Amino acid sequence: MADQVNSLEELGQVAEGVEAAAPTPVAAPREPVRDEFGRSYATGKRKDAVARVWIRPGSGKVTVNGKEMKTYFARPVLQMILAQPFSIAGVTGQFDVVATVKGGGLSGQAGAVKHGVSKALQLYDPSLRPALKAAGFLTRDSRVVERKKYGKAKARKSFQFSKR
Repeated sequence: MADQVNSLEELGQVAEGVEAAAPTPVAAPREPVRDEFGRSYATGKRKDAVARVWIRPGSGKVTVNGKEMKTYFARPVLQMILAQPFSIAGVTGQFDVVATVKGGGLSGQAGAVKHGVSKALQLYDPSLRPALKAAGFLTRDSRVVERKKYGKAKARKSFQFSKR
């Protein structure tokens, strides 16, 4: 019986040694992703809008579908939405943005460009990822319009019911 107790203690000591010796996995550092022109590309989505976004170092000029940002997104709220990733990352005025957007309305398109700019920024400089991730800019907002159902006036609204 004493031999079994000693062997159990030895097994416990060996198991502790194995756990201590096992290396802890460390994530590999992210590498910047840039093309031959020094640009980073990302796709942003919001509602039904899809934005293709290229960023490169520059003076802060933002072009959306061939137009200046201030003419394409005339409302100040939409311009503020586009400026958010740069202010959070602390790189305001350091990158030029060229974006093409299709689908949805202006609000969804602004959200799609914001998502694409955030993804492109973290691809260009991986050190910006923690700030953008904490602000929630790298997460795709999956909320979309609910489809209309058969027999309903809208997605959930029913026709007026009359008992008599």
